[in-house]
Amino acid sequence: MSAPVITTLLVANRGEIACRVMRTAKALGLTTVAVHSATDRDARHSREADIRVDLGGSKAADSYLQIDKLIAAAKDSGAQAIHPGYGFLSENAGFARAIEAAGMIFLGPPASAIDAMGSKSAAKALMEKAGVPLVPGYHGEAQDLETFRDACERIGYPVLLKATAGGGGKGMKVVEDVSQLAEALASAQREAQSSFGDSRMLVEKYLLKPRHVEIQVFADQHGNCLYLNERDCSIQRRHQKVVEEAPAPGLTPQLRRAMGEAAVRSAQAIGYVGAGTVEFLLDARGEFFFMEMNTRLQVEHPVTEAITGLDLVAWQIRVARGEALPITQAQVPLSGHAIEVRLYAEDPANDFLPATGRLDLYRESAQGPGRRVDSGVEQGDEISPFYDPMLGKLIAWGEDREQARLRLLAMLDEFAIGGLKTNINFLRRIIAHPAFAAAELDTGFIPRYQEQLLPAPGALSDRFWEAAAQAFAQSLPARARADDPASPWSSGSGLRAGLAPEITLHLSCEGQDRALTLGGPAHAQLQGEALVTEHDGVRRRLRAIRQDGSLYLEWEGELRRIELFDPISAVEASHSHQGGLTAPMNGSIVRVLVEVGQAVEAGAQLVVLEAMKMEHSIRAPQAGVIKALYCQEGDMVSEGSALVELEDV
Repeated sequence: MSAPVITTLLVANRGEIACRVMRTAKALGLTTVAVHSATDRDARHSREADIRVDLGGSKAADSYLQIDKLIAAAKDSGAQAIHPGYGFLSENAGFARAIEAAGMIFLGPPASAIDAMGSKSAAKALMEKAGVPLVPGYHGEAQDLETFRDACERIGYPVLLKATAGGGGKGMKVVEDVSQLAEALASAQREAQSSFGDSRMLVEKYLLKPRHVEIQVFADQHGNCLYLNERDCSIQRRHQKVVEEAPAPGLTPQLRRAMGEAAVRSAQAIGYVGAGTVEFLLDARGEFFFMEMNTRLQVEHPVTEAITGLDLVAWQIRVARGEALPITQAQVPLSGHAIEVRLYAEDPANDFLPATGRLDLYRESAQGPGRRVDSGVEQGDEISPFYDPMLGKLIAWGEDREQARLRLLAMLDEFAIGGLKTNINFLRRIIAHPAFAAAELDTGFIPRYQEQLLPAPGALSDRFWEAAAQAFAQSLPARARADDPASPWSSGSGLRAGLAPEITLHLSCEGQDRALTLGGPAHAQLQGEALVTEHDGVRRRLRAIRQDGSLYLEWEGELRRIELFDPISAVEASHSHQGGLTAPMNGSIVRVLVEVGQAVEAGAQLVVLEAMKMEHSIRAPQAGVIKALYCQEGDMVSEGSALVELEDV
C-alpha cells in the first residue's frame, strides 16, 4: 500500500497555534489553508496562509466548531489532510471520523483512541482497569445534581469539577462545600457545552500542594511509541497553565523513567498514533496519579522541542504519511532547560477577567538562539470576546534552568504591549520571584504568593511624574503653521516672550492623574525611544514609546501608559456608572437571574456574562431591590455597559 500523499494542509484552528503549524508546513513545502470566522477575516493566521476559507459566524459554535463547514473547506481548497491544532475540535472523535469518511487524513490519533482517552471519565475507567493509580473521584454516566452531591460527600470536600470532554481550564470549578455545588455544577456544565459541545462532568478530590507533571508521548503506525521527557505545568490560575518548563525540576532519572513508561503503556493500550500528553499529579513523596490524557498537541509543546531539538509538528505530518519514528527511546535527547509563559489579554488585578480591544502597541522581543516567540497577533489587531484570550507564548532555553529563567526575564523586559490589559507584568513577577528561582513549584504557587505577584496599586512617585512629563513634552509632535513653519509660535515648546519657556501638562496613568509645569533645564532627555534620566549621579535609560497619542514609559520594570488627562470626560464616565452594575468586559449575556422589583441579598448572582469561553457572574454588592434591567439573554454587551440598576433597601 502506497504512503498517503500530503501536499496541502488545512489547519482547523486559529491564533498562535494555526500560525505555528503553518510555519512548519511551509518549511516542509506544503500549501497551507486557513479557516476563519467573520470576526477573524483579517486575523494574522488568515493573512499568513496560502489559501483561506471564510466559515462565517462569530462565535466558535457558528464557525470553528462546524464540522460540515470544515470538511467542505478542505475539499474546496484541495487539502488532503487537516490539522486540528488544540482546543475546538482537536479531541472530537466525530470530527476525526468525518475527516476519514471524506477521504482525508486527520493529523491526530484514531477516533477510537480519542473515544478512549479524550473523555476524562472514559480515560479514568481505562486506567483504573489497567492498575494505574487514580485520584479518588466519580466519573460515571449519571449527571444529575444528587449523584454529584453523593459523590462529593463520599470523596470529601474540597472537590474539583471538570468537563469530561475538554481542557484548558474550561468547565472546571473548585467546590469548597455543599452550598456551592449546585451553582458551580450548572456553570461548569454551561462552559463545557459552550467550549466543547459536551456538558458532561466528572468530580475528583482536590489535592493540596500537588505538582502537575505531564509526559509527551509520540507513536507511529508501526507500533513504535516513546516518551519525549516531561514538563512541569504546576503554575496555574483558574486551573489553566501559566508557566511550563521542561524537564520538570527535581525529578530523578528513575522517576522520569517510571512516569514515561507508564505513559507509553497507556498510549499503547489504546492503539495510539501521533502526539499526545499523559498528565499526572505528583505529590511530595514522589507518588504520581493519572489525571487525564490529551489526545492532541499541547500549548506547551515548544519547551519539549527546545530540550530535544525536535519539531513535533513535522513528526505529526511524517507519521500521518506512514513514516516510522526516526529515533528510539534511548536516542531521545535531553539538552538544557526551557521555560514558557503564556501571554494573555486579561486583567490580573481584576480576577483575571479577559480583556478585549485593539492592540495599539505590540512589539515582540527579539528571537534568536534560546529565544522563541509563538504568537498569533500583530500591532493593530482587534482582540474579540469570542475566543480564548491567549495572544502568544514566550519560550526561553538555556544550558541550565537559571540561564533559561534569566533569558526569559530579558525577553519579557523587551516585549512592549499596550492598548488593552495583559498579564505581562504578572508573568515577569512570577519568573523573578525567589520561590520560582528556587524551583519551589506546586499548583498553589500563585495563591500562596498572591500579594507579591498581584500587588495593590500604590501612588506613583514624584520622580515618575517628573520623568513622564519630560518624556511626554519632548515627544509632543511639532504643530507647525502651514503659512509660517519657522515661527516660534507654531510649536508647543512653551516659549514665552521675555520669560523662561514653560509648559503645563495634565497627565493620567493607571487611574491616577497629575498636573505638572515644566520650565528651566530638563533633567531627562528623550533620545529616540529612550528617556535618559539622571538622579543622584546615576544615569538610566528607560524605554519611552510614543504611539497613537499615548506615551508608554518604562518605570520600575513595567511599561506604563501615559495620556493627557481630560477632567470633563472623567466626570462624565463617573456619572454614567453611578447607581448601576456594569459589564466588566465585552461579552454575551447567557443568563439573567433576576427581574425588576425583586429583592436580592448581598452576593446574589444577578447576571452571567460569557467572554472568551468563560463565564463571569455579576453579583449584588449589597442587599437591595432590582430597579431596572438593561440586558436580556443573548445580548452582546460592551465593557462598561450598564446591566442592572440596584436600589438600596
